Amino acid sequence: MKIRSAEVIVSSPDRNFVTLKITTEEGITGLGDATLNGRELAVSAYLEHHVVPLLIGRDAHRIEDTWQFLYRGAYWRRGPVTMAAIAAVDVALWDIKAKAAGMPLYQLLGGASRTAVRAYGHASGRDVPEILDSVREHLELGYKSIRIQTAVPGINAVYGVAAQPTAGGVRYDYEPAQRAALPAEEDWDSRAYLRHIPTVFEAVRNEFGPELPLLHDGHHRLTPIQAARLGKSLEPYDLFWLEDCTPAENQDALRLVRQHTTTPLAIGEVFNTVWDYQTLIREQLIDYVRSAVTHTGGISAMKKILDYAAQYQIKSGIHGPTDISPVGMAAALHLDLAIHNFGIQEYMRHGDLTNEVFEQSFTFVDGYLHPGDQPGLGVELNLEAAASHPYEPAYLPFNRLKDGTIHDW
Repeated sequence: MKIRSAEVIVSSPDRNFVTLKITTEEGITGLGDATLNGRELAVSAYLEHHVVPLLIGRDAHRIEDTWQFLYRGAYWRRGPVTMAAIAAVDVALWDIKAKAAGMPLYQLLGGASRTAVRAYGHASGRDVPEILDSVREHLELGYKSIRIQTAVPGINAVYGVAAQPTAGGVRYDYEPAQRAALPAEEDWDSRAYLRHIPTVFEAVRNEFGPELPLLHDGHHRLTPIQAARLGKSLEPYDLFWLEDCTPAENQDALRLVRQHTTTPLAIGEVFNTVWDYQTLIREQLIDYVRSAVTHTGGISAMKKILDYAAQYQIKSGIHGPTDISPVGMAAALHLDLAIHNFGIQEYMRHGDLTNEVFEQSFTFVDGYLHPGDQPGLGVELNLEAAASHPYEPAYLPFNRLKDGTIHDW
């Protein structure tokens, strides 16, 4: 089943997305997500100029061989641009294979290991009353697990707080990448954050009791000893996980965090390959793998990482923000449904324009997601709608400390 064509579509409904559409000589199409927030055109150029010419005439059924060809054949390996491009090809080929088989993709991954996929949503607020209201709103939407993000006194804008204005004066809502020629500058103070965050979780627990699973994202902003302090201070509030507590490129740093806290740790949304996880998994320094299918080489690579993690009782927590398109989200859900060591799935609801461009079969009911039973991924691209939303430059913000030093955002 030879590949006849491959097309890269860049569209901006609500935000920028990069989609790869592969078509076989039999007319079967497959979609892959190659979105890299704030660097979308780097991936689209990599696909258009370096990957697409290599795909024409290849056997669409040879997914593993194609993956290895694109990874090893480039010589310069890894990195988010390369791995997002490979992921798009991989997911599109799985979509084609499942459509050719007349099955939903999860059936080709071994079938369902559960009836549905537990999801968590993102509550946030500028103060405690606003956070409590946000939690109530998410409970009404059906979420049964909720991430808590808060503004911090003395800091003007903090990642993940929807109601606060960005540095550019608009609301974060669900997408912090701001459409502008240059990235916005924000501020940060780790000591203020470390003082404030335990008081927020105390208030949330007092209001909603001990049963509601609560999560929190540190977003890479702390040193290892600060991360250890945060994990320890949050132990009384029984978090489901503390995410990205310190930049984990230094995998050894997590040893220090583990020595000081029993709060479960989730790491990896900026990771691209199994090599980023090697020490973390082997030494059991984390509890959840946070990579996105879109940024980690696709379904083939992500399943291998999770199979490796399963040997150490480490579970999945696949990245699912709105800068993962519905194509990437569907790929995650098929994998979630099939693997044994599933943990939880991040789920941020896309906007109406995005849902117009990407026609989806996956569902969210009573706190649980399901990819649906259409053959393939269950997502189709409305090319006419996509064309009506051209690319717009957009950047994620960056942080400076009070003395002007650039800091992790």
